[in-house]
Amino acid sequence: MVSTVFFRFTILFEIVAESRQHPRSAFEMKRTHHCNELRLSHVGQTVTLSGWVHSRRDLGGVIFIDVRDREGRTQTVFDPSDLPGELFESAASLRSESVISVTGQVRRRPEGTTNPKIASGEVEVMARELEILNLAEGLPFPVDDPEVAAKVNEELRLQYRFLDLRRPEMARNLRLRSKVATATRVYFDEQGFLEVETPILFK
Repeated sequence: MVSTVFFRFTILFEIVAESRQHPRSAFEMKRTHHCNELRLSHVGQTVTLSGWVHSRRDLGGVIFIDVRDREGRTQTVFDPSDLPGELFESAASLRSESVISVTGQVRRRPEGTTNPKIASGEVEVMARELEILNLAEGLPFPVDDPEVAAKVNEELRLQYRFLDLRRPEMARNLRLRSKVATATRVYFDEQGFLEVETPILFK
């Protein structure tokens, strides 16, 4: 009987924020939904979202923060009339790509403020709690603007690879690569191949 070994080389990309001011265990970052999941059917529910700060806008004293993860983004609202001053100030201090966890109640967006460009654009989360998991420093290049990011020097993008991998087109490439790798592993497994990671051969 001939035994065949299918070798696999894996690459692990660790995506971290720039500073380590608020180190937390990954097991403490519990979310109830991802940032592309909330719909009108969730209105009234209390949810927790975790992700990067995609954008922050101050409109009439009310702060709107779009929270983004690999699935999409959701708008959260910080109203100073409903929140402790310290929490509101923390929200006001956030920079793009900071890592946060927000807990609040889902509500329908007011008429005329829906965003058809995103799947969660009919709802928003009225924030009640904010946890800053990592506070980002100033960015060397924008992550959310494909045209500008495409013009950034390649050496700079490689230097800040953990940021470069957050760009939408790079995220799509990683997702595609993962699906191809999974399909390949499934096929070889069905054909009776063994999968052995190369480091195990040296142990």
